[in-house]
Amino acid sequence: MNCPDCGSARTTRLQRTTNLGYSLFRCKDCYRTFNERTGTPFNFIEVPTDIVFQVLLCRLRYKLSFRDIAEFFLLRGFEFTHETVRDWEERFAPIFAEQLRAKRKGKVRKVCFVDETYIRVGGRWCYLYRGIDEDGNLVDVRLSETRDMAAAKAFFAQAHELAEQPPQRVVTDDHPSYPRAIAEELGAGVEHEVRDCRGNPIEQSHRGIEQRYYPTLGFGGFESAQRFCQAYDEVKNFMRPQRCMTEVVSLSERKELFVTRVNELQVIFQAV
Repeated sequence: MNCPDCGSARTTRLQRTTNLGYSLFRCKDCYRTFNERTGTPFNFIEVPTDIVFQVLLCRLRYKLSFRDIAEFFLLRGFEFTHETVRDWEERFAPIFAEQLRAKRKGKVRKVCFVDETYIRVGGRWCYLYRGIDEDGNLVDVRLSETRDMAAAKAFFAQAHELAEQPPQRVVTDDHPSYPRAIAEELGAGVEHEVRDCRGNPIEQSHRGIEQRYYPTLGFGGFESAQRFCQAYDEVKNFMRPQRCMTEVVSLSERKELFVTRVNELQVIFQAV
């Protein structure tokens, strides 16, 4: 392991460990002592990294408040406050989301379904633009304070950057900002189809985030809402067992996929 201070590879592993069980090393060049978490975002956190991961997973995956999570982990012998959970979400959720987002880059299919749903932020309604492809996988998500041309263009520009190529067809509702936003950000050759809510499968996809934030009575601030919505959708998409919308996955397969993907998520998280 290279020294996080001087970068030297001339390090030696010591016989002792930290209180949390992490290995200690000493650099032969600068003579500094460090451990496995020195120089990482997890340095100085007084619980193991896998516990931080489990806290973040509980926050993003299940309908638990900050206080619920802090209370739950008391059963495992880890004592921290709800403000600690809030701090960990603020620090690690954006990094975590970016790692998952990077894994999806360039993998969007040719048909996209786009719509916006309402999210209460600071006592007022904001608009969460979301897109899924023909298989039901996430295209992108973006929170906006307005529902207008600028917001629609910003969403499509962000989605285009991730997909690296425009889709062949975009399905939306009849909001007047969509045709121009699609033409200007994705190109005039992209087909635009208008469907009502009964024919657009993304309406069902909205249920996840809507049900997830109802128990918290909305978000306190715009930045925290954007951070949570992005990370939530990325984790939900990564944990999704279906490869297409109509696929039926048995309970045993769901359990196996859940364990496998949680382990993959933990590897991604610890690599941060």
